[in-house]
Amino acid sequence: MFAVTLLTNPETPVLEGALIDALRNAWGGGDVVWLMPDVAAEFAVQLPPDNVEQVWADLQDMQIDLVIQPVEGQRKKMLLADMDSTMIQQECIDELAAEAGVGERVADITARAMNGEIDFEGALRQRVRLLKGLDSDVIDSVLARRVTLMPGGPTLLATMKSHGAYAALVSGGFTAFTQSVATRLGFDEHRANTLVITDGHLTGEVGDPILGREAKINALADITARLGLSDSDVLAVGDGANDLGMLMRAGTGVALHAKPAVQAQAKVRVNHGDLTALLFLQGYTADDFTHLE
Repeated sequence: MFAVTLLTNPETPVLEGALIDALRNAWGGGDVVWLMPDVAAEFAVQLPPDNVEQVWADLQDMQIDLVIQPVEGQRKKMLLADMDSTMIQQECIDELAAEAGVGERVADITARAMNGEIDFEGALRQRVRLLKGLDSDVIDSVLARRVTLMPGGPTLLATMKSHGAYAALVSGGFTAFTQSVATRLGFDEHRANTLVITDGHLTGEVGDPILGREAKINALADITARLGLSDSDVLAVGDGANDLGMLMRAGTGVALHAKPAVQAQAKVRVNHGDLTALLFLQGYTADDFTHLE
């Protein structure tokens, strides 16, 4: 049995009952369950239909996401999340670069690295070299003035944790940022790269080893082994090429507003919903949500 989930952005709800009913009838699905009025709904089918990709493309034009996944194990016991452009709306290194006056140069390298066009580790070292001499106090300034949480993130963390899930933040960015974001959102642990700072200034170097694609896969393996979980218990989310490994290995790997190269390979794509989409994909209804005060 498979769950068919349709969802859209809660800020601009466009999901209509007539559309859901028509699709359910065409695919011979079961009863429709509204997870949130006008925002998300699901129904069950015996097998994924042959025309899924065409229907997915048509729905994208209507700003609606479509995901089909097995009903068994739909609700996950662990969240493994990327940070930049996933749990927050920015790329932290780009924000630091803007403060250092090299914003455009660094942002271009970031975009190419996240789309898999250039090696992540080499790109990271290249970008950090451009930050050499930057006052380390700028990190706190960027956190306070430039970093904003991705919509739905606090509700995602609060809801999954209230239902017993473990949450890990694994970033190709920097611990100076993951520490703050993990604390704000309630992650149980975080892993990231380390900016080398001497005498209050960035040296232009990154501490070894570099946390990239393989390190994210290793984090999934390490944490699940420690907790006695399996890969199928994990919901992973990310947007860049260095996230693909963990997205492909996790029970459910969600490419969230992802780069084209990532969308081309990811099995689950969310382009219109916010982070609460990850709750709908697990069968949670809006009434199940835990909201942070």
